[in-house]
Amino acid sequence: MKKKKSRKWLKISLIVIGVIILGIGTYAFSIYNDAKQTVNKKVYEPVETIDRDVVQKKVEEKKPLNILLLGVDARGNDRGRSDALMVLSLDPSSDSAQLVSIPRDTRTEIVGKGAMDKINHAYAFGGPEMSIATVENMLDIELDYFVRVNMEGLAETVDVLGGITINNEIAFSDFGLGNVNLDGTETLEYVRMRKQDPRGDFGRTERQRKVIQGIIDKGANLGSVGKISELMDVLGNNMATNMNFEDMKNLMFNYKDTRQNFATYQLQGTGTTIDGIYYMAVTDEEISKVHKMLVKSAS
Repeated sequence: MKKKKSRKWLKISLIVIGVIILGIGTYAFSIYNDAKQTVNKKVYEPVETIDRDVVQKKVEEKKPLNILLLGVDARGNDRGRSDALMVLSLDPSSDSAQLVSIPRDTRTEIVGKGAMDKINHAYAFGGPEMSIATVENMLDIELDYFVRVNMEGLAETVDVLGGITINNEIAFSDFGLGNVNLDGTETLEYVRMRKQDPRGDFGRTERQRKVIQGIIDKGANLGSVGKISELMDVLGNNMATNMNFEDMKNLMFNYKDTRQNFATYQLQGTGTTIDGIYYMAVTDEEISKVHKMLVKSAS
């Protein structure tokens, strides 16, 4: 009788465990399916400038990749300019990543306009297509993906992640020195400030790189499955990329260890005024230096 009773409880326990596993599996599938729908229907934005077939082959063979990151301060119906512009290079062969920021006032040829102008104007003139072509032309590199994030969406992303931690090197407003925890609103204030930084735009782009790295680090360690759904909602409203859901999965599995050795750099130049307009002039030597940083692994 006792043996029969214990078997009954074992059966009930197995049923309960089975229901729990089924529930978790259904929830996980729901999250997965929602994420897939969000990316493919709301986030995915193909561009003619990048050959998708070539990029997919590079990902399958785990070749180095270059990703253009555009932080756009668009408000209302205004397309906005790319106030943050960076190239993220991922090299799985050495498990390393290089993040190079390009100051928005950098003077270069705007491809498609045939004129010299500030690089952040490329986005205002022709969106991601013109930004991609202009950066590729300036640095003589191939870009494989682009990611555009509205700066307002940056704040929401940080809040969903539960805040980020950065190492602050200049005290201003309420931001002290050393490790600082930032919520979304504080993150926007941190990346937008220029006047209190003696390095001006150079200091601001350095802070932008710190924030990007902070988001990557926090996102890679996202512990709550529930946050993934919330994060996808935020990204769906504030992000665009030529990666579809399968591309993102392949990138996550094949390139996830590249953040182990994360280096940052900022394109250097000299301030100059032409026809009453301020630009940052960059030498051919500096362009060559950055070019080698981004293509060294592919050669």
